[in-house]
Amino acid sequence: MKKGHVIPKALIPENRSFVIRKQIEPYFDPTFHLHPEFQISYVMEGEGNRFVGDSIKPFKANDLVLIGPNLPHVWRSHNAYFEKDSQLSTTVVVIYFHDYFLGETVHEREELESIRHLFQRSQCGIEITGNTQKQVGELMVELLELNGIDSIIQLLKILNTIALSNECHLITDTHSKSYNTEAETDRMNKVYEFIMNNFHRKIQLEEVASIASMTCTSFSRYFKSRVNQSFSDFLKEIRIEYACKLLKEDKMNINRIGYECGFQSLTNFNKQFKMVIGKQPHQYRNEYQKMAVESYHHYS
Repeated sequence: MKKGHVIPKALIPENRSFVIRKQIEPYFDPTFHLHPEFQISYVMEGEGNRFVGDSIKPFKANDLVLIGPNLPHVWRSHNAYFEKDSQLSTTVVVIYFHDYFLGETVHEREELESIRHLFQRSQCGIEITGNTQKQVGELMVELLELNGIDSIIQLLKILNTIALSNECHLITDTHSKSYNTEAETDRMNKVYEFIMNNFHRKIQLEEVASIASMTCTSFSRYFKSRVNQSFSDFLKEIRIEYACKLLKEDKMNINRIGYECGFQSLTNFNKQFKMVIGKQPHQYRNEYQKMAVESYHHYS
C-alpha cells in the first residue's frame, strides 16, 4: 500500500492540454487524496466504496464521476481485492485536465457558458447516470485512441454531453474548502484506512480517536463535521454495505454474514439492516435472487 496521499505533483505535462489513461490494477489506489486538476473517472471493472468529500457510496462497473479541483476522493476496492491470492482486477479510464486547457476563455466566452457552469458544479463532485453515462463512457474509450486536435474536440464533446444532461447528480451537498489541506486529508486517510481494515470487528471510539490524535469528544465532533454523519452511523453503513455484497454472493448463511460484518448478534444485525435498507437481510437476499433469475431468463 502506498504511504501518504501525495499524488505525483503534475498530473499533466507542461506541453499537454490534458491527460487520459486506462489503468488496469489488482485494486484501486486506496489513498484518500486530492489534486488541483479536474478528474473524470469511468470505472469499467471493480467494486467497492467511493468516498468523495463527505459522501460515501458503493460503486461498481460503469461508475462515472466528474470531480472538481481539490475535492478529496478515493475509490476503495472491497477487501477481497487486497487478499494475497486474489484473482480480482480493476479497470478505470481517467481524464485529468485544468479549466484553463482552453486558455482563459472558458471564464468569459458565451459559447462556453454551459461548460463554465459544469465546472462550478463539479466542486461538489458529479455522478453521471443513465444514457449519458453510457454515451460518455463510450466517448472516453474512443478518446484513448485519439490525438492532436481530434482529442481536444472529443474532450469538449464529453464535457458538453455532461453539461447539457439532466442525468447528473451532485455527490456532496456542502463542501468546505478549509478541510482540503494535506494534513486534513492525511488524517482522514488514516481514519478511513483503519475503518476499512477493521469494520468486521468491534471498534472502540477510543481506538479511532487515537489514530486521529484526538480525544473521543473532539474526534466525534471532527468526524461529524467532515463526513456529515456520526462515526457510529458511518461505521454502520460500511458494515451494511458489505453485508449487502455478501448476501448477493449467497455463499454463507445470514448469521455468519452478520458476524463477518462486525455485528455482535443476529438480532442486532437484523435490526440495523432493516433500519438502513428497509427490509430484513433474508428478504433482501430473496428479492435479489428473484431479480437475478428474472433478468437471466430475460436475457437468455
